[in-house]
Amino acid sequence: MAPHPLDGLSLEETHKARDIVCGLHSEHNVFFREIYLDEPKKALLRKYLTAEHSGQPLPSIPRQALCQYDVLDGKGGVQSQESIVDIDTGKRVEHIIVPEEHHASLSIPEFRYLVNAVAESKLFADAVAELKLPEGFEVVVEPWPYDGLGADEENNRYFQGLCFGRDTRQNNPDSNFYAYPLPLIPVMNAKTKEIVRVDRLPTGGDQDGLQDETHKPNVLDHCVGADYVPELLPNGPRTTLKALNVSQPDGPSFSVNGGLIEWEHWRFRVGFNPREGATIHDVHFQGRSVMYRLSISEMSVPYADPRSPFPRKQAFDFGDGGIGSATNNLKLGCDCLGVIKYFDGVIMAANNTAEVAPNVVCLHEQDNGIGWKHTNWRTNRAVVTRNRELVVQFIITLANYEYVFAYKFDLAGGITVETRATGIVSVVNIDPGKTSAYGNVVSPGALAQNHQHIFCVRLDPAVDGYENTVVVEESHPVAVGPKNPAGNLYEVRKTPVEKSQWIDAAARHNRVIKMVNQDKKNPISGRNVSYKFTPVDTQLLLAQPESGQAQRAQFAQHHVWVTKYADRELYAAGRYPLSSKVEKGGLSDAVKRNDEVANSDVVVWSVFGLTHNPRVEDWPVMPAEVHQINLRPADFFTANPSIDVPSNVNSASVLTNGSTAANGVNGSNGTNGHAGCH
Repeated sequence: MAPHPLDGLSLEETHKARDIVCGLHSEHNVFFREIYLDEPKKALLRKYLTAEHSGQPLPSIPRQALCQYDVLDGKGGVQSQESIVDIDTGKRVEHIIVPEEHHASLSIPEFRYLVNAVAESKLFADAVAELKLPEGFEVVVEPWPYDGLGADEENNRYFQGLCFGRDTRQNNPDSNFYAYPLPLIPVMNAKTKEIVRVDRLPTGGDQDGLQDETHKPNVLDHCVGADYVPELLPNGPRTTLKALNVSQPDGPSFSVNGGLIEWEHWRFRVGFNPREGATIHDVHFQGRSVMYRLSISEMSVPYADPRSPFPRKQAFDFGDGGIGSATNNLKLGCDCLGVIKYFDGVIMAANNTAEVAPNVVCLHEQDNGIGWKHTNWRTNRAVVTRNRELVVQFIITLANYEYVFAYKFDLAGGITVETRATGIVSVVNIDPGKTSAYGNVVSPGALAQNHQHIFCVRLDPAVDGYENTVVVEESHPVAVGPKNPAGNLYEVRKTPVEKSQWIDAAARHNRVIKMVNQDKKNPISGRNVSYKFTPVDTQLLLAQPESGQAQRAQFAQHHVWVTKYADRELYAAGRYPLSSKVEKGGLSDAVKRNDEVANSDVVVWSVFGLTHNPRVEDWPVMPAEVHQINLRPADFFTANPSIDVPSNVNSASVLTNGSTAANGVNGSNGTNGHAGCH
């Protein structure tokens, strides 16, 4: 059976695409960064999906692969290229040579080159010797992108390493080396694979300002270990927490056929690619279209320590190198609970061979409290239902940080996109007894620098069709007058977005973004059908507009962007943010086109995040910080679509003495003789 046009490439298809490209460059060696599905152009895919949903014959769509690779000339020269190839015909249909002002995404082998170069560098060895590490400590190098070339720096491809000491005396490879930061950053030229310099880091406090090299030798003597793996905890894991199990004796309520998911009126497809992770496609509820595509577009993490070289700590965690190799292989009973369906991905290994990345996406149901409830106080009868969600989740580990991303579908027609930031805060060495306004001392000798995590979610709506209009809805008070004699009136103002633009959150006006179908009206209210969300009013990028950080992350300066759809315009910071000096091909450029977006194929981008001024409680591993955007139907249905959710008593629930609902344990506001929560 032929794959669906949205199914990811198989191993066989990936290798075939590789071979096509190698044949085009037969005189040179080729190193592949990634190969993955080139999603069909929307005009083609719309016709296919329309035929699929109506049961008509399906049109043929080319099966194409996007190949990202380097061509090596054998003399040290490297040219980064991209080719889109037709897997069935064996032909190349598009060829891109990455412009010289850009840098192709990083690869895991390049990080390994950095580690090897550090190990062979006398320059680095001499720098470490100056620090006089305690006996039993070894150096750990954490590769990082070199994010933010200085205005006077040549456009070379560099990588940098954050350095730590690991206490080998514990005889445990998982001992927490982050507790022992070293004030060194080696910098490697990716072309020569040599360490070109070692930056000495400032370690001072408030009294030292921007001064560097205030530390004395023996820089780790005042640092204290801080482990998190169970076997190294001083008192071991706690023993008081009882088991809390998720039991689904009848199995899950969802069904899966390849990438197609069906669950409680929802129907959609799950994809995975190494740039965006899990993607959601062709979302329908009760047979009506809601979304064409949902994805995590980008994330920028700028650090706010002004001392050199820290301003170049600004990761673009999706765009710098994609997240394929950083995606966790999820473990049953740990990352997702209940009855689980896992999805695999396909990524390129360092030897130009594709390999299966198992369990990179999980699908499961979860309870999220009460869905709806009402009590008739006259009869003392309550009806209550549970809010069950279907969750599509993936997790990435990027050096010290973990991020958990989830798409949640609920029984009332809502979709929530959730981010969770956890892991270990990035720390640098600070002199004994000092504090700093640039961060917080979370452990002796470890300064966790202030920083931000700014996410961008891409929403490609299809609310009852592919032509939608974005409407900004606000609620404003009305002055006392003939129309408002009692002073209690407020008015709802609705402003259609006519041209591509940015919009900021405004909680004081209850600013809501609606994605409206102007050709479809609700038969009850007479209003146009829509889905809505409230922009998350979190702090935007704090770096000054003229700063390198702000120039590179222009998308992070507004909460919402509205653009006209363009094929392959998926990335908020552009295709090539690695080591960029300014955002190119991102949202700022898209808005500058000044496109007509009313009643058209429109895309909405939601920007939100976390200003993270670390606290001691974030150490050694921070509790998850959760942010969400909530998409909700607005006059899309004729009633609450979850009104028919069963109000059954959960027979597994018991009192602490073992009594169950069947034994009559409900209070006066209970079931009133009804066999259920009604």
